[in-house]
Amino acid sequence: MCSEAQADQKDEWFGHYRFRDWQLNVHGPRFAGLGAEKPVEPGNSDLCFVWPGPIDEAVAHLYRYGVQIVEGPIPGESGARGVGHHVYFRDPDGSLLEFVSYN
Repeated sequence: MCSEAQADQKDEWFGHYRFRDWQLNVHGPRFAGLGAEKPVEPGNSDLCFVWPGPIDEAVAHLYRYGVQIVEGPIPGESGARGVGHHVYFRDPDGSLLEFVSYN
């Protein structure tokens, strides 16, 4: 682990690993705090990608490619780089994916 990494354990089922301005969220099977209707199932992932523009552009991008939004956009949630706007969607295997915009 690099010297700038930090572990932030929220409870027994959820925590963060922070590496400078990047963050890896880790949660166990009983974690219910995602706010998604369907939780992440065993074998799936929960990944977040930084969108370089406004969150409305991310939403338009998803709609343009026929991707269904499962939650959002959600303003004002905390992320690795501060408060951002988030939108959640799923890949074909059911993994929960997210775009976050800090603009």
